Amino acid sequence: MKIAVFGLGYVGMSNAALLSQNHTVTGVDLDADRAAMVTRRQSPIIDAELSAFLQDETLDLHATTDADAALEGAELVVVATPTNYDADTNSFNTTSVDHVIRLAIAHSADSTVIIKSTIPVGYVAAMRAELGTDRIVFSPEFLREGRALHDNLHPSRIVVGDTGPRGRAFADLMLQGAAITDVPVQLTDPSEAEAIKLFSNTYLAMRVAYFNELDSYALAGGMDSRQIIEGICLDPRIGDHYNNPSFGYGGYCLPKDTKQLLANYEDVPQNLIRAIVDANRTRKDFLADQIIARAPYPKVVGIYRLAMKEGSDNYRQSSIQGIMKRIKAKGIRVVVFEPLLEEDHFFGSEVYTDLEAFKAASDLIVTNRKSQVLDDVADKVFTRDLFGLD
Repeated sequence: MKIAVFGLGYVGMSNAALLSQNHTVTGVDLDADRAAMVTRRQSPIIDAELSAFLQDETLDLHATTDADAALEGAELVVVATPTNYDADTNSFNTTSVDHVIRLAIAHSADSTVIIKSTIPVGYVAAMRAELGTDRIVFSPEFLREGRALHDNLHPSRIVVGDTGPRGRAFADLMLQGAAITDVPVQLTDPSEAEAIKLFSNTYLAMRVAYFNELDSYALAGGMDSRQIIEGICLDPRIGDHYNNPSFGYGGYCLPKDTKQLLANYEDVPQNLIRAIVDANRTRKDFLADQIIARAPYPKVVGIYRLAMKEGSDNYRQSSIQGIMKRIKAKGIRVVVFEPLLEEDHFFGSEVYTDLEAFKAASDLIVTNRKSQVLDDVADKVFTRDLFGLD
């Protein structure tokens, strides 16, 4: 089967690699350098397993910037282009997805379009009605940054928003490429699949917000957060997973997905979803105040890494940026250590790539997650990472 995958980020690359084990896959990206890297079997994203997979496995995979060439003869079109949240419209910006769908439907009379980009609830139903076709299907991804290929090879579940032959066929394709066989498969109606994605991520955000608010309470009261969390998590109904405090949920998915779900509640009463969104802002306000109030008063605050976690190059919507902005608003000088940045300034803050120089320049070092490279300056490190886990 010939498959075209539009968008070569975490989602697109992991799907392209998985499917190209057994099928001919052409990746499409606006960035010519990114497309060239894929054709050379180099990963354009930081994902150790993906990098090794591209080098070591026999894959029928190449990439281009030519959408028409990729669509020629394609039986399946996978859409993994960005859908950033637009605060002005209170919804995802689906412009790139709209464009690829229209292009694919116009190009072929029988190809199936699989949307992997996250979309609002009701999007597929609206697009099917507008374009007069049922060839548009949503299949949510449940991937972690830095572990995207692993999570496709070892999926927790496969969900496809189509209960007919098209849905079954795509689920079978994903199973064919997976490294495990015992995978739950759920075929649903389109809107239910869209809701599964948004509610799944909002639940994860809720859990992050819960343990962060617990940590805020303990910190304000001079209590040991770790003891409280460990005692709570001994209850098997709660479990000891996804419980490590942080500066807030961030990254590409959780901030925008929670806001989109809240927007989908426009005509439905709710309290909890709004609270989850608001809790993330409150956490950053509280921790910024804690940092500013530390004695001695820090004249220079160093931000160690903008990326959300180890093994990731993504710092979009990272929670530490929210802390950084709040500190700067108080007139405190902020410097950044981020070796992935090529610029010498980030939003007006000096960027260091020399770790020792960064340590020397900082009165206080703020890091979302602990790192052994900061052990020698542990007395001036501020973090809420209690368990050393992402």
